[in-house]
Amino acid sequence: MIIFVLLLTGIAIPAYRDLSQPGAWDFWRESYVSASMTSSVISGADIDGSGRGRRALAINGKIGSASANWFRDRLDEARLSPGDAVLLSSQGGALDQAAIMGDVIRARGLVTAVATADASGKLRAAYCASACVLVYAGGRERYGIEGSRLGVHRFTTATKVSDPLAEAQRIQGMVLSYMTRMGVSSKIIEAMSQTSDIRWLSPKEALAMNLITRPASGRS
Repeated sequence: MIIFVLLLTGIAIPAYRDLSQPGAWDFWRESYVSASMTSSVISGADIDGSGRGRRALAINGKIGSASANWFRDRLDEARLSPGDAVLLSSQGGALDQAAIMGDVIRARGLVTAVATADASGKLRAAYCASACVLVYAGGRERYGIEGSRLGVHRFTTATKVSDPLAEAQRIQGMVLSYMTRMGVSSKIIEAMSQTSDIRWLSPKEALAMNLITRPASGRS
């Protein structure tokens, strides 16, 4: 009994300390209780309007503290191949998780689009805002879908920091580095910095920034 109590104490105390860290409870809940995002596999999503469907993973919801791990697992289950698609519908969420998700998309050679889809693969317009735009930027090709919207804003930290200005500059530098690596124009940082509210980019703006690389069919 004494040994059991000692073992339990040795496990419980570090676990309590881990959960006492900022964001730790959110990560634990996301990982083991309830993910903030949902997904579905689409067997024939017609993304480019050609009538040729491709396999896609549709994800929607808020990007949470453990969404990157969740996303990798869903991709593994979906068995997507290079050229297959990730469909996005999200209000944003955790910036660091979004960047990891975008990197995973790029590493696997997947394309992205902002849309939802029914079981037959028919796409419907959706929106992708805030941190979701980083996930979208990960696409090897980034399709524009008629009626869908991309929204950006100035990123801030949710936790208290000793030097808010320095933290804002760090975040901006990280986003700039990431977007540049993904082939997106630095002009997107200017658009983000203009407001703390969501600014919805027009298709023309998104194309000029190279955020959208494949415009919607019939749109220039």
